[in-house]
Amino acid sequence: MKILVAEDDLVTRRMLQAYLGKWGYEVVTVPDGRQAWQILQQENAPRLAILDWMMPELDGTSVCREVRRLAPQPYIYLILLTARGYQEDVIAGLEAGADEYLTKPFDPYELRARLRTGVRIVELQDNLIQAREALREQAMHDYLTNLLNRRATLEFCAAELSRAMREQNPLTAMMVDVDDFKGINDRFGHPAGDAVVCEVARRLRTSTRTYDAVGRFGGDEFLVVAPGCGTAQARTQAERLREVVCSQPITFKDHSILVTVSVGVATLLDAGQQDVETLLALADQALYRAKAGGRNRVEEQTAADHPSGPPA
Repeated sequence: MKILVAEDDLVTRRMLQAYLGKWGYEVVTVPDGRQAWQILQQENAPRLAILDWMMPELDGTSVCREVRRLAPQPYIYLILLTARGYQEDVIAGLEAGADEYLTKPFDPYELRARLRTGVRIVELQDNLIQAREALREQAMHDYLTNLLNRRATLEFCAAELSRAMREQNPLTAMMVDVDDFKGINDRFGHPAGDAVVCEVARRLRTSTRTYDAVGRFGGDEFLVVAPGCGTAQARTQAERLREVVCSQPITFKDHSILVTVSVGVATLLDAGQQDVETLLALADQALYRAKAGGRNRVEEQTAADHPSGPPA
């Protein structure tokens, strides 16, 4: 693990560097607090820092305050090193944001024990971050397809609509529904239906732009949100998605299942006068028309066609 040593006294700095290197740490040394603060702001900053209290430019407590004010992730464990050993000094150092306080002349064995404590805390915090990110991933993604789930897709759509308003750009939503999905389940079984949903999801995701969002909106229904996509481009993209899905059968065990989708496309050309509900209602209405028109086809609408949305 990398450790920053900020100490203006050359002898102490070299002594710390020798001990830490002997104990297996990667050491970065600086002679003043300003350089220490600059290093601790970097993307791959050391996870532990030993800071002398009295240093040029910025003292150790000031560096501690700046680090805690910045609140970097992941956490940086801070040890103050000083000759000041009064109780009020210890309290002041801890209130400034230090995790440990070590007085000079320091005992190497005590320092090593304090560093081990710091390493354990840093590793524990890393584990907590990983667990939090895993929970966030689960909360945002569909368990079967690993696409964005309905809630996350709607949040993406709302954020993109807000940006479209600011930048006066169009926004397109595409409702994609597997044709005769009930027949697939009835004929081949629900595991086959799950396999179809997963493969359709994969084909949609690999056929959209990197800045588009593809989410599972329902059982066999998907929502594609395409920022900055006007009507002509939306039609082209929707046709491409339809063709990609039906281009080749989906294999499940010894079955070869021919799958098609219907796509309803809605584009808000004046996003400032619309909302997410309007966009989705228009896409849903277009999807209904695609189903009624024979399936395996694309239908489209703009807000200008039906400003009040689809009929009930």
